[in-house]
Amino acid sequence: MQSVDTAVTDLASAMKKFFRRVLPIMLVMLVCNQLNRSNIGYAQDHLQADVGIGAAAYGFGAGLFFIAYAIFELPSNVMMEKYGAKIWLTRIMVSWGIVSFLMTFVQNEMMFYVLRFLLGAAEAGFFPAVIFYFARWVPAGQRGKATAVFIAGSSVAAALSGPIAGLLLSLHDVLGLRGWQWLFGFEGVLSVAVGIIVFFFLDAKVQDAKWLTAGEKSALNAEIAHEDAQHAEADGGKVNRWKMLLNPQILLLCGIYFSVQLSIYANTFWLPTIVKQIPGTTDLSVGFLSSIPWVCAVFAMYFAAKWQDKAKSKRPLLVAALLVAAVGTLAAAVASPVLALVFLAVAAMGFKSASPLFWTIPQSALHPLVLAPAIAIINSLGNLGGFVAPFGFGIIKEQTGSVVPGLFALAAASTVAAILVYFLKERKPVSEVAEKAPAAVATPLEPSTAK
Repeated sequence: MQSVDTAVTDLASAMKKFFRRVLPIMLVMLVCNQLNRSNIGYAQDHLQADVGIGAAAYGFGAGLFFIAYAIFELPSNVMMEKYGAKIWLTRIMVSWGIVSFLMTFVQNEMMFYVLRFLLGAAEAGFFPAVIFYFARWVPAGQRGKATAVFIAGSSVAAALSGPIAGLLLSLHDVLGLRGWQWLFGFEGVLSVAVGIIVFFFLDAKVQDAKWLTAGEKSALNAEIAHEDAQHAEADGGKVNRWKMLLNPQILLLCGIYFSVQLSIYANTFWLPTIVKQIPGTTDLSVGFLSSIPWVCAVFAMYFAAKWQDKAKSKRPLLVAALLVAAVGTLAAAVASPVLALVFLAVAAMGFKSASPLFWTIPQSALHPLVLAPAIAIINSLGNLGGFVAPFGFGIIKEQTGSVVPGLFALAAASTVAAILVYFLKERKPVSEVAEKAPAAVATPLEPSTAK
């Protein structure tokens, strides 16, 4: 049996190895994910010119992804729990890569709609599977850091997607293919290749990790089991996961995340269009300029993660991030094209920082038995913002010739979300609950109180 000091040392060593070996794999997967999600934003004008897909049709097709995502999120989550995160993450990556590759051959609006829907169905469950994987491998004290680093990777991916898209679009008529066909084809094949590699490098369970020593495996398994037991004790030992999923706090979390996703995907799909309003831009320069807000977001998320580690409550930081997003978006709506890019960078610093700050709240508050399905609910319903934003912007653009009214709506949504955060309840860490009130009973998202 391990001594306390040895167990602590082994646990710290296991976490260092996890962050060095596993987290980079997750980040590569996320980069592929973001490239395949955002590539149509750069191909929009080309799809209109070559295939006849207008602004409204583009917005509807972009948003269909999230309808399918919401429909298949929970079934995908159930299958993930049955087959394990390793097999299911591999399946998700390979299938979305194949669908993305098929976008190379899109010929009309209907085919565009079908493939976007299939892409959403293929990808459904990716984020909850990663979060569930973290919950089974990373103790609560390190989980917020792992999630923050992972989500920060989406900004890195978004920053990379612009230059990569610009370079691929410039391969116009190479080997008889249009630039946008190179874009979809290359990024689809990349996802399939990475998905296959992931199967051989990602371990399903702690016991399977040959890169951990026996002591490290024992210490990590013991810590996760201890936290699960503390949660079960704090919740009275009985958990009805479906009753917990109907908790009003979870619905509130869905609403806040919906607003965050509105901003993220309005910018993901329409930022290149806004940047093209700057005189003298080309496909390549649009790609590089579009990366600026995402690069700024990476730095903002880094400092937000440092501040969140020191903060007892994440709510004030989340409110601040949402208000920064609202102010930046509002200013972008009334500014010149060049200044609009500057203010959208400010907005991106806000709404991208809000995402990891947001996820620390349900992760620390939810019982382990409902963590995966609850995150799937929050993620799938919140991601409907990814349908509303591009579709709404497409209609606005087609009716008015401008996306400015859409920016006003985004600013309002971020402000409302900041107000809703006030009604969120954060639960005390299980260690604190165990020390102060071992027999406490708490509802899923409410602070524990001693009897």
